[in-house]
Amino acid sequence: MGTWPRPLCVRDRASRGRREEDGVVMSGLTRMPVSAKAMTVCTVVGLVVVTAYTAALGSSGWLWFCWVVLGLVTLGVFATRE
Repeated sequence: MGTWPRPLCVRDRASRGRREEDGVVMSGLTRMPVSAKAMTVCTVVGLVVVTAYTAALGSSGWLWFCWVVLGLVTLGVFATRE
């Protein structure tokens, strides 16, 4: 077991199978699958839209409910990624 967070330039058994560019193991958002990135962007954009709607026109429980469901689906995408 290594320490958390791991250095970016470590090349060992744990880094096999990961995308490497110039000997540096990519970390953070660059290793996320496209579907996880898309869901994250949709969730953040949805939060901004729901917040703006609430500020401009008043609260809507259905919008907040939908945003919570979208957030849970996004967490599900992260939980099921390889």
